[in-house]
Amino acid sequence: MSELLGVAVLGVGHMGADHVRRLDQVVSGARVAAVADPDTDRAGRAVAGVDGVSVHAEAVAALDAPGVEAVLIASPGPAHEEALLAAFARGLPVLCEKPLVPESAGALRVVEAEARLGRRLAQVGFMRRYDAEYLRLKSLLDGGRLGRPLMLHCTHRNVSSPPGFTSAMLVNSSVSHEIDAARWLLGQELTAVTVLRPRSSSTAPEGLVDPQFVLFETAGGALVDVEVFVNSGFGYQVGCEAVCEAGTARIGDERALTVTTAGGRHEEVAQDYLVRFAGAYDREVQTWVDATRAGRVTGPSAWDGYAASAVAESGVGALESGARTTVELAPRPALYG
Repeated sequence: MSELLGVAVLGVGHMGADHVRRLDQVVSGARVAAVADPDTDRAGRAVAGVDGVSVHAEAVAALDAPGVEAVLIASPGPAHEEALLAAFARGLPVLCEKPLVPESAGALRVVEAEARLGRRLAQVGFMRRYDAEYLRLKSLLDGGRLGRPLMLHCTHRNVSSPPGFTSAMLVNSSVSHEIDAARWLLGQELTAVTVLRPRSSSTAPEGLVDPQFVLFETAGGALVDVEVFVNSGFGYQVGCEAVCEAGTARIGDERALTVTTAGGRHEEVAQDYLVRFAGAYDREVQTWVDATRAGRVTGPSAWDGYAASAVAESGVGALESGARTTVELAPRPALYG
């Protein structure tokens, strides 16, 4: 491996362009070797001022570009399966933004392909596992000081939904982060989901079921509820309270800049995930680069990505049917413990 890990970034939209900046300006031990995006003009703008980067319209061409030793996938979810399998065929380590693959069947094909290799190459970008507050909560729960966790109360609010955002995407895009966070915090699989539909906000686009109240059951008997509201209008807020046998713990109240003037007080609220989780993204990518340079793969696995897609798929079914829906997972390959 070269002195600086050569990374191909696939997809340079909002998330991918931020990762290009991160690899170039924040993370140590890596460089952007190639980028791929169907909009090559956008790709060129994303790497303006970054030396030694080749620009491609096709993902596979970027994987085969000189100097590429690892891959960061930030393209839309439907493109992930092909890119992951191509990276596996070349033996390239991958950090893949969530979802691993939107449909559980495709995610399972990725899991099975990696299992056939007999070694892990993929890490899934569930960045909350690298957030300072989530890490403290995980340590507290694992330490047992509060006793067994009984419930998690979660909130997930956005300023507004982007064009084309559907009612199903509140579950399979937004709540997918809570799905992984709950599995990780509790160390339990999610086994059933119910979605309740309060009346939609007047701020939601026509036909969008927003907000939603999502209730998960776990294999260990705990409950996880999520209030997801993607057109709150005021800011990006993520919170989680763990209710345990001997106490509670809550995250998401991190203090921001507070301005006092003219007889009033104003506290800033983050406006999107790149602001709220900036530190988590930095820590996630740095950890991935360090592990890759050391020949290891850590963090959320392809199995975690598959499980999240399967649970989200059941959640969409529950949203559409109005009924409690069970989650059925395939047998876990030995590669994932």
